[in-house]
Parts: sequence; structure tokens; C-alpha cells
Amino acid sequence: MTRKCQAGPGISSRLIQSLEDCGCYAYTSSHPQLRRSSLRNFNDDSVGCRPEVCDGCHCGIGVQTKQSLVQTGHGWHGEKLQRERHEHWIEQHHGFSGEGAGRGFRVGAANLPWTLAPGQKVWFQDSFAPQTAGHVDGTIGFTSSASTSEQYLLNVHGTAVAGNVLNPYPVGISFGNVSVGTTSQRTEVLTNSGTSNINISQTNVAGSGFRVSGLSTPLTLAAGQKVSFIVSFIPQLTGITSGALSVISDAADSTLTVALSATGVSAGALTPAAASISYGSVQVGNSIARPATLTNTGTSDVTISQASVSGAGFSISGLVPPVTLTPGQSYTFQTAFAPNAAGSVNGAITVASNASNTTVDISLSGTATASGLLTLSPASLNFGSVVVGQNKSMSATLGASGSSVTLSSATASSPEFTMGGLSFPYTIAAGQSAQVNITFKPQSSGSASGSVSFNSDASTTPMTETLLGTGTAAVQHHVDLSWNASTSTVTGYNVYRGSQAGGPYSKINSLANAATNYSDSSVQDGQVYFYVTTAVDSTGSESLNSNEVSASVPSP
Repeated sequence: MTRKCQAGPGISSRLIQSLEDCGCYAYTSSHPQLRRSSLRNFNDDSVGCRPEVCDGCHCGIGVQTKQSLVQTGHGWHGEKLQRERHEHWIEQHHGFSGEGAGRGFRVGAANLPWTLAPGQKVWFQDSFAPQTAGHVDGTIGFTSSASTSEQYLLNVHGTAVAGNVLNPYPVGISFGNVSVGTTSQRTEVLTNSGTSNINISQTNVAGSGFRVSGLSTPLTLAAGQKVSFIVSFIPQLTGITSGALSVISDAADSTLTVALSATGVSAGALTPAAASISYGSVQVGNSIARPATLTNTGTSDVTISQASVSGAGFSISGLVPPVTLTPGQSYTFQTAFAPNAAGSVNGAITVASNASNTTVDISLSGTATASGLLTLSPASLNFGSVVVGQNKSMSATLGASGSSVTLSSATASSPEFTMGGLSFPYTIAAGQSAQVNITFKPQSSGSASGSVSFNSDASTTPMTETLLGTGTAAVQHHVDLSWNASTSTVTGYNVYRGSQAGGPYSKINSLANAATNYSDSSVQDGQVYFYVTTAVDSTGSESLNSNEVSASVPSP
């Protein structure tokens, strides 16, 4: 049904095609600043009514049809009129009153007067309850304290019919944009709003691509009963498509028509960034991840409905359908390969969507290799006795067999044992070896034990080296000297020491030594010393140096 709304001076009107079997779209003024009713030319301070015409449509005698109305102090916008809910907009800056005229039309719960601030809206309700058959015209008038004191009228119309009325909801169906080759569905409800049975004999659908399902005829609806069914649209071509659903019954309006509209658009296309993903060689027990990206390269939205993966050890994460991609949009998710057994493995990621290519496959491949074997020789190290505060180092050899082994870390169980020689992570190729150095530095006397554990991706992990050692107290070395007594009369002897043969020498005794022996306890481990003595008489004179002797002090 097409209705034309009249326009006031300076405001143009336009045609709006309704999707309803009755009622209309009221137009929105294209005036740049004032959106006003087309009933008259309003001033800035004015009351506006939207829509100007309210059609109550067909209504059974004794049955009331209600319409919700709204008034506003800001302006009105185009809204669709519905059979049981009509929206009317009033521009209002001041208080006003209203009244209704026409057989069967009423304005309910008005609670006048109302005061509306600029932009404010107030809902009110009109109703149509005819008592006799026929077409009825009426008006709803509003009087306000706006800049013009004239009464503003809302025209209302209705037709009273004898018999039962079959009402659809919605009164029109718009599917919007639907990709070619895909299906869009809407639910339609028919209601017997009369007082006796209505017999529906058949339904007809006009328009390419429209279908009805879930409604079997003939069908009888008791008074107040509803039935719902599905209306589908499956476009085969791009472009706007119009159609209609016709319901034939013994109701007062024997042919009920529901307008249908839709637009077929080109289907989107789902394209993977890579058609295949290779993980290379991965040891059993390890995992490697790779990203995958899907892009909508079409001109309409694509909705991913399902994603699955096949192949032992392959998995995906971060893709949870449904996922909708607008044209040009990309979506990245993660894939992984974690093999459990050696051998070559192939698989695939399968993505289902409503794109023109409904299924996208990404092939997967990888080779699982057996875990390497880590060897350690010797399995234990004994450092023997080490003086407290000193240290001793020993080495061990790590080897890989079967496959390469990557060492990730090494942990010592005791602070007295430390490991060096390798930086982690460290990979030992199959058949190769690496040497590690382990040092023992006792912190106290007594037996010490510990271990160093090597962590790796080998099947034998961790690999542990057993360590033993004994801490001993530091030994104070000394050099004991003795000589023959002088044949002259002497009062004592002086002892001299040097660090090289032939001197120079330094005296190490503070007083003349009366005895012919001396113990030097100020020596250091691992050093060699050279000694001579002299005889001293009563006047303090010294003889020449004796012969030189040497002494080597051992290391601990």
C-alpha cells in the first residue's frame, strides 16, 4: 500500500511504501532544522504531530485496536506504523490539551494538561472500538500555548468489518542483505483476534527466492489462537527483490497479504593466508605453534560457523565460532603440532562458513622424531680431600644419541658444588658430546655430598651427576732448621731467609737465638725458601754467612 502525506508550505513530501497490509509510513520532513508536521507551517515555538494520519486498519466489530502515540518537544523522525502500535510525535514547548473526534476513536489516559521541555517526549494512546461495519474517519486535536494557538489535528482512520479478523505479526518482512546462495529465515505469526474459528485454506508466496515452511493447510485457528511458521529467502541473483505472502481464509479479510522484501548481495569469500602449514621436525613430547589467518576477500559479510582439525597431534586455538568477518577483515588464530609418536603426520584444518566457498581447508604436515638420549660420563665424581676455603675442579662429559638433545638448565643441590663450561640452552647434536666442569669448594670440615641435575628435552631427563668430597682444615706448615755450634765464643745466632738462591736475605729472628736450631712458621704453602745463619759474639759482631740450605713448602 502506498500513501502520500501532504506537506505544509516550504516542506516537501515523499512517497513511502508500507510493508504492512494496512497502516503507513509517515514521512520525515527534509527541512534542515525543523522537523514539523505536514499539517501546517509551524513557527520555531510550535507543536508537531507525527504521523499526521493514523490508519486503524481493519478491525472486527466489538474489537478494540489500540495505538501508542508519542509527543515530543524536539521534533519527529520517520517511524513505521504498525497495526496495534502507532507512534505519533508532537513538537511541544508549552503545556497543551487534546481531544478526539470520530465514531469509535478514543484517547486514553491523557492526564492533561502536559508540559514538555524542548526535546521531551510523552506517550499517549488512542484506540478504535467500532460498533458497526464501515469506514470511519476521525481526528485527534491538540491545543497548546505555543506561538500559535491554533488546534493541531491528527487524522485517524479505521474500517470496521463484520466477522473475524486474522492479524499477522510482523505485518511486513524485510530480510535486508542476504548473500547469494545462502538462506535467511524470519518467523511469522498469525493470530485469530476474533471471537470464533478461522479456517485457513491455503498460503501463496510471490517473489523469486521466497519460501514458506512449517505451516500446513488447511488449518483452523480458534478465537485468540496463534500459529507461527518460517518465511525464508534464498537469493540466486544480486539485487532488490519484492514479494508477498498471501493467506487465504474465511476471515472478514479473506486474503491477508504480508509484504516481503530483500536484497541479494554477492557472497563473501573466505581466503587463508597460507593453504598449507608445515611444522618441520618436532621431537616427540615437544610442541611447536604456527599462526593461521583467514580473510574475507568478498563484498559481503562472512560468518564462520564451524572449525575442525584432523591429524594426530594437531590442534587449533583462538577460533570459536560463530565469527563474522566484514569485507576485507582478517582473523588470526593459533595452530600447534605436539606429536606423541615418531613418524610423518598429515592433517587439515576445515573451516565452514556462508561464504561462496563454503568450506576452506588448510593442509597440515609435520615429522615427529624420537626423543634423543642424553648420556653422562662418569656418572659420579669424587673430589677427595680439599682444604676448607680451597677448591678443586673435575670434568664430566655429556653426549647425545639417537637425536639431538637440547639442555635447558643445570641445577646443583649444594652451594659447595658449582658447574661451569656451558651456557643454556645448549644443543648437543646426535653423536656429539660436550664437557662440563664441576668445582668443589668446601665451606667446612667433613664429608660433603651433592649432585648436579641436567634438564633437557631428552627421554632421559633429568640426568644427574653424583658428587662426593671431604673438607679438611687448613694445615700450618713450618720449616725446621738446625746447624753446628761455632768453635768460637759466641752469644747466639741470627737466621736469614731469601726467596732465591744466593740472596738477598732478611733476618727472621728478632733476638739472637742461643740454641743451634730454629723453626720458621711464617712460610706459605707451595713456596721455596733459602736460609743462612751467622754467629754473634758479645760485642754484637756477626760472622760470615753459613752455607745456604733450601726448603720447599708443600701445597695443601
